[in-house]
Amino acid sequence: MSEDDEKWMRHALLLADKAQAVGEIPVGAVLVKDNQVIGEGWNQSISLNDPCAHAEIIALRQAGANINNYRLLDTTLYVTLEPCPMCAGAMVHGRVGRLVYGAADAKTGSAGSAFNLVASDKLNHNLDVCAGVLSEQCSEKISAFFRQRRAEHKALKLAQKAALAKGEN
Repeated sequence: MSEDDEKWMRHALLLADKAQAVGEIPVGAVLVKDNQVIGEGWNQSISLNDPCAHAEIIALRQAGANINNYRLLDTTLYVTLEPCPMCAGAMVHGRVGRLVYGAADAKTGSAGSAFNLVASDKLNHNLDVCAGVLSEQCSEKISAFFRQRRAEHKALKLAQKAALAKGEN
């Protein structure tokens, strides 16, 4: 882990804030080449009605367009949450050189937690991985989002139950 890793993860955390501001799961991603941003994204699956609109996919697509090449050689992807199988597969196909992530994802993480697609000997490309950069901040951002979402759902249920009870009186 380097100072640059922390710098770019902080950038990814700011992108995650953009996702959260519109009700998306707060994940942000930034793709860097030669210490320059070539692509960035935040989760937009809900707002775009697109199951593929994860932060990483958006960053990869933007980078490919920016450099006019689908091969993203010699790049590093910084993402606040360990990538899912879809995103990990896209990184392998795009030939991303390095992955740096913050929070591990025990359920769907595909860089070593649940799966290890980015380092599979069955695939034709592998990524170097640096896990846990600013993990506390990344984990807390996601945890706080889901705590808030659960509280909102609970409040809505209670309000519906109260409304129903009033209607019965």
